[in-house]
Amino acid sequence: MNTRLALSSLALAAGLIGGTAPALAAELPSVVLVHGAFADGSDWAKVIPLLQAQGVHVTAVQNGLESLAGDVAATQRAVALQKGKVVLVGHSWGGQVITEAGVNDKVGALVYVAAFAPSVGQAAGELGQGYPTPPGIAKLVPDAQGFLSLPPAAVAEDFAQDVPAAQAAVMAVTQGAIQAKAFGDKATVAAWQTRPSWYIVSANDRMIDPDLERAMARKIGATVTTLPTSHVPQQSRPAEVAAVILQAVQAVAR
Repeated sequence: MNTRLALSSLALAAGLIGGTAPALAAELPSVVLVHGAFADGSDWAKVIPLLQAQGVHVTAVQNGLESLAGDVAATQRAVALQKGKVVLVGHSWGGQVITEAGVNDKVGALVYVAAFAPSVGQAAGELGQGYPTPPGIAKLVPDAQGFLSLPPAAVAEDFAQDVPAAQAAVMAVTQGAIQAKAFGDKATVAAWQTRPSWYIVSANDRMIDPDLERAMARKIGATVTTLPTSHVPQQSRPAEVAAVILQAVQAVAR
């Protein structure tokens, strides 16, 4: 999907939802954005204004990245604050989070962005078994407390290789380190079993194997969009990512 097509999709999604965006804002589902490891809520900064421009109320969760339970609780608090239905969006580790947190009556749809999509009983760290170790994973650095981070060079080469160097440098500084033990936390429920899902595959991902992303998308029966991006399409192709989220918003608003 190219930028012109994505922008057209944004306009089409807004039109299908109906009318002018500000007038219908109260009728649309809200969007709750869940960031992944090695990031924070600002990871969605380019997508947020595109959704807001269509009258969608948006909340970006700030995950502690210490455990699955902690991040699920943070996401559930954000969902609880929304007035109506919610489209829950997760990037990377955030997919593990929304799979668990999405079992909530308010959540009408899930969007996975280059994200883990576990089954019940699966941990994020198990999902890559049988696939090559992605280059970025091999470069993770632990601290004395067991939190993992990416060196700036790895952010530029393996996490966000398709964004400008200056932007990658900022992402390296603002990244959130994740507790290594969190990757062993297992999903106790799987919201995708009962909610429609969308999945964005990053074809040039160097953090999660793209073939694993395709396999997870098939498993959950998601509507799939493949983008020629790094692990962070929300940074390099925000219009295309926003267009997919708006597809989910439209589906829930019907």
